Amino acid sequence: MDMKLPKMLAVPALLSSLTVLTGCMPPADIIYYNGNIVTVDGTEYTAKSLIVTDGVISYVGPDFHSSVAEIGKLKDLYTDADTITVDLQGKTVIPGFYDSHSHMVYSGMQAISSVNLNSPPLGTMKTMADIQAALTARAAQTPADGWIQGANYDDTLLAEKRHPTKADLDAISSTRPIYVTHSSGHIVVANSAALALAGIDASTKDPEGGIIGRDENGEPNGILYEAPASNKVFHLIPRLSNEQMFQAVAMSANTYAARGVTTGNSGASAAGLIGLMDAAKNVPGVLPINVNASPFMTEVQAAYNMPVTNSDSIRVIGVKEFVDGSIQGYTGYLEQPYHTAYHGDDQYVGFPRQDKEALAVKIASIHDAGRQAVLHTNGDAAINDALYGIRKAQEANPRPDTRHILIHAQMATEAQLDEMAALGVIPSFFNLHTYYWGERHRDIFLGEERASRISAMNSAAARGLRFTIHADTPVVPMNPMLMLWSAVNRQTYQGDTLGYEQAVTPIQALEALTINGAYQFFQEDTKGSLEVGKVADLAILSANPLTVDPMAIRNIYVTETVVAGKTVFKIPAQQ
Repeated sequence: MDMKLPKMLAVPALLSSLTVLTGCMPPADIIYYNGNIVTVDGTEYTAKSLIVTDGVISYVGPDFHSSVAEIGKLKDLYTDADTITVDLQGKTVIPGFYDSHSHMVYSGMQAISSVNLNSPPLGTMKTMADIQAALTARAAQTPADGWIQGANYDDTLLAEKRHPTKADLDAISSTRPIYVTHSSGHIVVANSAALALAGIDASTKDPEGGIIGRDENGEPNGILYEAPASNKVFHLIPRLSNEQMFQAVAMSANTYAARGVTTGNSGASAAGLIGLMDAAKNVPGVLPINVNASPFMTEVQAAYNMPVTNSDSIRVIGVKEFVDGSIQGYTGYLEQPYHTAYHGDDQYVGFPRQDKEALAVKIASIHDAGRQAVLHTNGDAAINDALYGIRKAQEANPRPDTRHILIHAQMATEAQLDEMAALGVIPSFFNLHTYYWGERHRDIFLGEERASRISAMNSAAARGLRFTIHADTPVVPMNPMLMLWSAVNRQTYQGDTLGYEQAVTPIQALEALTINGAYQFFQEDTKGSLEVGKVADLAILSANPLTVDPMAIRNIYVTETVVAGKTVFKIPAQQ
């Protein structure tokens, strides 16, 4: 700690020099004092006071105490009549949470367009009849010419232990189109009307990277696995109006802000959506946080040619590509067969979204353009294909510091983590798999040995890998404190512990949610830690996650969120 102090005090010394030269001290906007300032700067230093000037951190260091006299002395040096002084009263300040992967705007769109079909703990659906009742109620609230939509059902949590089918949805209506999505986001179920509109019938062939579910007679049963199969239906759904889209942005962004997120993420973004966020940034209260967006391959040129690419508030970053699907949807691509045979096939390993060589060509095109490849990989076979493409791209065109990203990296093996370290690849773990799906991964999809290695964060840390963690919202809600708690405790929703040997320390988990997130997208010089000269993106917490009982971390809540020195969320003071 003593070695850290001179660096932390460097700016006050500089400001004193400016006073000699100019006769005045640049005023501070905000002085935070009497708190725990967790800097996350590569040490475990905890300061007591922090000063913000023009949206940038100008001082981090020892406390100025809470007495009126001491604050008066500080105000003489750093303040003018407009300076705000904030007594933290022992609360903890951390860098604002940095979202390394989610679908921020889509979560708001889903909330507007679809009825919630989650099972506990995220919803109330327990049976197929519950789903049908929810969709029937939704139909009564939907215009006669509108689509009836539902989101996030989970077949493994329903009493029937199966997906809805075309017949289940036709019981609600066979003439009005119905479209519901699985909790993984990788499976869709459509009724007869929706399938007919899309032209999907018994003669329709499975597209590459997708499967059309069929009954014993070869007729589509309504279940569509992966986007190549479901997009024919999805693209027919009427788009939300501009007013609804702004509502979706505001709903999502303000929820993120309330969770302490200062930089959000919009993975797999169309160019039009990026433009919409850029417009929303200028409307008060609609988009209070910053956002990184990664376009699809097909949207790359349009997205990177947009003026927002020069904006710090809306940044276009890497290019998103899917390698496989979801393990809990049986579409993740594994090296070894699933623990429970899929439709009686005990050799089933899932499937890739595309041929390995074709994927390598795409990765090379991203790499050669100087961009980051943002690759969705759940199964270990999918990770193999992604690393193969990255390795080939580097061999053909060596580039330093590429920071290509494996999103989810759910089943990364020790050997694969070694290769990630060698190639400079960043694994971004969806670590809440252990909480929301832990038992089912263990008992249904993977078996105990493989399930215990889900999100192998400790193995990554042992190699010095800069890893991140994310929620993949709207798959699960944005909740950084739950992510942090889960990374440290590896506990499931039902109270079991799954693979505790892959747990990390609280500071490692906090780094994964802050400085490592900034590093993932080349912003570590300006964001992600509380250091002099960095943007004042802050989250103020009710307690210190580094010092409380690890099991109590999830009970910590955000009291205030600050973006570039401006409060964007605050719990009202109790009267």
